[in-house]
Amino acid sequence: MIRWLTEPVPRGRVAAFRTLIYLFVAADLVLFTPWVRTRVAVPGELYQPLLVGRLLPLPTPTPAVVGVIFWALLVLALLAATGRAPRLLGWAVFALYFEWMIVAMSYGKVDHDRFGLLVALAVLPTAGRARHGDPTRTEAGGWALRVTQIAVVCTYFLAAWAKLRFGGLDWLTGSVLARAIIRRGTELADLIASVPYLLIVAQFGIVAFELASPAIFLLRRRWRLYTVGFFYSFHLVTFATITISFAPHLAAMTSFLPLERVRPLVWARRLVGRRRDPADDGPADVAAPPAPPRGGPAVAEPEPAGQ
Repeated sequence: MIRWLTEPVPRGRVAAFRTLIYLFVAADLVLFTPWVRTRVAVPGELYQPLLVGRLLPLPTPTPAVVGVIFWALLVLALLAATGRAPRLLGWAVFALYFEWMIVAMSYGKVDHDRFGLLVALAVLPTAGRARHGDPTRTEAGGWALRVTQIAVVCTYFLAAWAKLRFGGLDWLTGSVLARAIIRRGTELADLIASVPYLLIVAQFGIVAFELASPAIFLLRRRWRLYTVGFFYSFHLVTFATITISFAPHLAAMTSFLPLERVRPLVWARRLVGRRRDPADDGPADVAAPPAPPRGGPAVAEPEPAGQ
């Protein structure tokens, strides 16, 4: 079990995953959860912190508190994406984003798509230094990625468990997807809903897929990547039909991918290098062959091929 949990991975994969996760945190503040800053307009008595928020001495959100968290987290996440001071910046980003999520989820709604991302932020500081493109393998980095993978799979499995725990078998045979389509469905969803019993079949399929998700760890590497591709396609269909985005979960799920092969900076340098290549400006001048010396034998012309 320890060997499986700490299976070594290239440091380049850890560096790429770290950069992606911290850049996503910065994008999340600006694109996906800017509404958290509006929580300061809500009366303080409506703030009902989660259990961890009640156990820790966290302040009630105010304009000053939320503003400091936002700007500090934005700056530190961008700095952490460079890979510098991975422990210091990593722990600071985790603590600030954790508080950002407590503020976001303490007003009656808790999103389960943040679990894998929070685990990734919690374990990345333990992975140590890692440089892009470094093929050296690291057990600490392997543990960080494996724990994130487990959190991603738990998100699926526990979602199915919650469906059956609170909804029972009625979740499978009821009108869950039909309600979602009525509330926020797209034209594609309307086409699917017009097919008799297809939504019921889809509900059975969703629960079966979520319950079977831990089997991904039993697959060989090639089939595991195919399965991750299926996971991404599932969320693509979900967004295309009922416009529910699992962006934080999708970012954490990149822990399954060989990210060390994705090196945009190297690709950009090669592209710029090709554009600057003088060979692309046209053929070079070909020097004429030297004339034979005076009185010397003339150079014979080569015979055509085939003669």
